[in-house]
Amino acid sequence: MVILLTIVHVMVSFFLIIVVLLQSGKAADLAGAFGGMGSQTAFGPRGAATVLSKATTTAAVLFMLTSISLGIWQGRNVGAQSVIETSGVASEAEESESSGSGTAAPVESGSAPAGTGQEEGLE
Repeated sequence: MVILLTIVHVMVSFFLIIVVLLQSGKAADLAGAFGGMGSQTAFGPRGAATVLSKATTTAAVLFMLTSISLGIWQGRNVGAQSVIETSGVASEAEESESSGSGTAAPVESGSAPAGTGQEEGLE
């Protein structure tokens, strides 16, 4: 089921990208080229919804629904492990902490800590 939903999600994503790129801007007429709104309404002229705008709205709703569905589906997955747990990075860090004594290496008596500018030969 997750595979089918993922395939639908990817197809809707590509469709949404194509439909958005095919649309022309709201101010694509001659008045828009010079900064005019073409009408005195608050948000500009509102024309009838075209097929592309309806397809964009439909694709956007489907994209949101598939995104939410995939998120919920993955959240309910009981046997899920994080990427860190599966890569082994966490286990290596735990092993190094348990094998070491947890104390820092001793500093030699005549040297200053690194980065202070008082190392030997820099005086």
